[in-house]
Amino acid sequence: MEKLLTIREFCEGNGVGRSTVYRENAAGRLPFRKIGRATRIAQSDAQKWQQELSVSGRA
Repeated sequence: MEKLLTIREFCEGNGVGRSTVYRENAAGRLPFRKIGRATRIAQSDAQKWQQELSVSGRA
């Protein structure tokens, strides 16, 4: 089973704030899942998001 990150874990690991996570989700760039009241980000989605930043930042 794939590792799921909390919003806090994602923020700490990527140096971003909570509002950035929700803004990226609203823009369709960072999907997350709701499990009951908890919000989780799949580690594969987090890695994809990081890679997209690297590619788009090179322009």
